[in-house]
Amino acid sequence: MKLLVVTSNPHKADEIRSYFRGGIEVEDVRLECPECRHDDVAEIARYKAEFAWGILKKPLIVDDTAFCIDSLSGFPGPYAAYVFYTIGNEGILRLTEGKGREAHFETAIAHADSSGIRVFRGVLPGRIVEPRGREGFGYDPIFECNGRTLAEIPLEEKSRISHRALALMELQAWMLAGGTYDVVSHNG
Repeated sequence: MKLLVVTSNPHKADEIRSYFRGGIEVEDVRLECPECRHDDVAEIARYKAEFAWGILKKPLIVDDTAFCIDSLSGFPGPYAAYVFYTIGNEGILRLTEGKGREAHFETAIAHADSSGIRVFRGVLPGRIVEPRGREGFGYDPIFECNGRTLAEIPLEEKSRISHRALALMELQAWMLAGGTYDVVSHNG
């Protein structure tokens, strides 16, 4: 079985490929999908899946991830990539200085095929810490769960425990169960 992963982020493709290693062949397709503005990553992923399906007309998945800091009312949430590229991890550390540092990642993976779009979610709780580790990307060096930052966890292990992995587990279980849709939608 082959699964198309539509992303412009090679790190995400590597993590998904590592999750499915040996079971499903993962092919990443570099396609820049426009992102709608929404507070819910599931709606953003759904929109990107609709766009990608319209161009590729092949079964595919896309994902979107939010990085939510409790003491900042969930900021940066689904705007995590923009915030990372503007203020980076140092900016996040400054923003949370003297505040609670509990946070979580939430990934929504949208699967699209001729039957419609289905969204799967994964949430990973943790906390913000001083940077540690050399693995991963983005906020991984400052996000700690179970005593280690995501940047301290090798890709093979991270691809089994991360927020993305949790959403992929839901997707995989759905695929193994025959992949039927509760809601069919190609129009948002």
